[in-house]
Amino acid sequence: MSPRASRPLLLACLLALAAGCEKPQEAPPAQERPPALVSVAATTASDVSVYLDEVGRCSARELVTLQPQVSGRITQIHFTDGADLKAGDLLFTIDPRPFQAQLAAAEAALAQSKASLDLAKIELVRVSGLVEKRAAAQQELDTAKNAVAVSEARLQQNQAAVQTARLNLEYSTLRAPIEGRAGRRLVDVGNNVKENDTALLVIQRMDPIYAEFSVTERDLSAVQKSLAAGPLRAEVRVPDEAGAPRVGDVTFVDNAVQDGTGTVLLRATVANADRHLWPGRFVKIRIILDMLKGAVLVPAAAIQMSAKGPYVYVVTEASEAEFRAVQPGQRHDERVVVQSGVKAGERVVTAGFMGIMPGGKVKVAAPAVPQSASGKDSGK
Repeated sequence: MSPRASRPLLLACLLALAAGCEKPQEAPPAQERPPALVSVAATTASDVSVYLDEVGRCSARELVTLQPQVSGRITQIHFTDGADLKAGDLLFTIDPRPFQAQLAAAEAALAQSKASLDLAKIELVRVSGLVEKRAAAQQELDTAKNAVAVSEARLQQNQAAVQTARLNLEYSTLRAPIEGRAGRRLVDVGNNVKENDTALLVIQRMDPIYAEFSVTERDLSAVQKSLAAGPLRAEVRVPDEAGAPRVGDVTFVDNAVQDGTGTVLLRATVANADRHLWPGRFVKIRIILDMLKGAVLVPAAAIQMSAKGPYVYVVTEASEAEFRAVQPGQRHDERVVVQSGVKAGERVVTAGFMGIMPGGKVKVAAPAVPQSASGKDSGK
C-alpha cells in the first residue's frame, strides 16, 4: 500500500482512539413527582340507626261517603266545601214535610189502637163477670180474650210504625258522622236524592293520618323482629321539603304477602294536627329497625369505586395516600357507615383523586374560609 493511500485510514484510527479516551457524560437526575393536592376529612364514630327507606302514600284514618237514608228533595245545605267538621254538625236537610205527615198518621193510628185495646179489656172484664154468674157462655169469654190479644198486637204494630216515622223524620236532616274535613258537595239544593244510593259528600279524618307503604318479603323478618322488641318508629316526610320529619309508629302489618309483587303492606300512624300531611300524597318513609353502636362514618365523597369494589384513600402521618378497600353500609345525610377498612379518627381523601398514586405523596389543601368569616377578617 502506498503511503498516500494509508493516510486516511491512520487518521480514522486516531480519531476513534481520541473518542474512546473522553470521559462519559453523567445522565441528568430524574425529576421527583410533586405531591398531589387533596382535600381530606376525618372519620368519626357515632351511634346511628339501622333503617329501611320506602315510598308510601298518606290516607285518612277515617273516610265516610255520606248517603241519605230516605229519599226526597234537598232543601238546605248547611256547610261550605272544605270545611272542618265536628261529629254531629248539620250538613243537609231533605224536605221533612212528607215524613212529618207520615209521623202524624202513625201517631193517629197508635191512638186508635190504644182506644181499641182499652175497649177490649173492658169487654173482657164484663164477660168474665157474666161467666162467673153463669149468665154468659164460655165462648163469649174466649172471644173477648181474643179481641184483647188482637188489640195488643195492633198496638205494638202501630208503635213500631210511629218509631219508623220518627226515624225517617230524623233522617231528613243529615249530620256529620265523624270529625274531619269536608270535600266538595256532590249535590245542590233542589236535587232529588235516593235512599242508600246517592253520594252527597265525602268526609275524611286527617288527624292522626296514616302513611301506608310496602316492604319486600326479604325485609319482613327484620320488621317483625323489631316489632317484637317494642314500638317500631317511622319517620315520614314530604319528598320536596327539607327539615325534620314527622315521627309516628308502625301500627299495622298486613296478614299476607301480596301475590305477584312479593311485598307486605304496612301502615304508620302519624300526628297531623296542622294538616301538613294530606290524604293521597306521596311521602318518604323511614322505619328505624335498630341502633348501631360506635359505627365508623366517612364522608360520602370519600368512597370511590374500582373494578375490585369500593375503596378510600387514607392519608398517613407521612403524608402518603394509602389505598384501603372498604365495605360501605347505610348512608346518614352526607356520611356513610363503613363496616370495615378504616378506623375512627383517620383522615380520608374527599377531593383531588386524579393526581393520587397509591403510596404517593400528597399535600393537604387548606380548608376553605367561609365567605362571612373572610369578609369579617378583611374588615379588620
